[in-house]
Amino acid sequence: MRQKILITGITGFVGSHMADFLIDRKDVQLFGTKRWNLSRLRNIRHIIDDPRLTIIDCDITDPVGVNNLIKTVMPDKIFHFAAESFVSPSWLHPSHYMDVNYKGTVNIMEACRAAGINPRMLIAGSPEEHGDIKPEELPITETTVLRPVNPYAVTKVAQDLIGYVYHRSYGMNVIRTRAFNHEGPRRDNVFGLSWYAYQIARIEAGKPIRQAQGRPVLETGHTGDRRNFTHIRDMVEGYFLAMQKCTPGELYLIGSDEESHICTFKEALDKMIKLSTAKNIEVQVNPKYVRPTALPFLIGDTKKFRQLTGWKPKIGIDQILSDTLNYWRDFVKNGYY
Repeated sequence: MRQKILITGITGFVGSHMADFLIDRKDVQLFGTKRWNLSRLRNIRHIIDDPRLTIIDCDITDPVGVNNLIKTVMPDKIFHFAAESFVSPSWLHPSHYMDVNYKGTVNIMEACRAAGINPRMLIAGSPEEHGDIKPEELPITETTVLRPVNPYAVTKVAQDLIGYVYHRSYGMNVIRTRAFNHEGPRRDNVFGLSWYAYQIARIEAGKPIRQAQGRPVLETGHTGDRRNFTHIRDMVEGYFLAMQKCTPGELYLIGSDEESHICTFKEALDKMIKLSTAKNIEVQVNPKYVRPTALPFLIGDTKKFRQLTGWKPKIGIDQILSDTLNYWRDFVKNGYY
């Protein structure tokens, strides 16, 4: 009998890649949520008419809609990726971020309780929850202190902890994860590497966002922050293994901790510029892209997860950058800029 798997936020970056990973499995009946006309369908246009996938309109902030969703699907597993994930707007809309990231998660768990089911539910947290980490506290582990420094991070802390509460209080099969930076095709161009790639693609096409003294300008925010980078295809495999093998209620960090995957945003940008056919790109910091609080170090120790699951990323930083750049080249070529 096929298991019913629900992906919330299937039209997003992670959700669409998770769908790609699962759709060919013979033992899966796949469902996904989108927000009526608010979701961007381009991420799933290659599978949207696939009979193996059922798309359901649902806003997770609407408890009635979520109840109907869960009663309709009665999922065996839920990959919960529907979220507000871009940090900067959370300063302007903190209540909305709490509604989506925290209350939306509560709505799903309450709907499962009302339906009398206890699916395995993966919650996708963020290393932003750790926030203001000092160099001597690196690498981050599952027991590292939480010092969130932006509203988005606070909502993810709340989401994670309410998942733990529902596990302890009601025995719900909540899988708690915090995944470090994952990048690649389909990531929105408001995020660092995709923002760089989008601008480079426009420069190559002769359509730079801005020029200075005849030279194309690439605008950045703060580029000194150091991260571990993982390709999205590796990450969704990690999420799949987490769902299969991780213990409910436990927290697991997921990400590349090989030295070859760790670099600053500036180092990643320099590599990407070398991949470009464009010449004389001038890089400038635009203050409007600089966060009020920077996080210079978000480097994790993921051995707990690796030892349990055997997961190891296969794709290196160079391919992460080239895949991201090629995606945005196609995007610009097809006139979506």
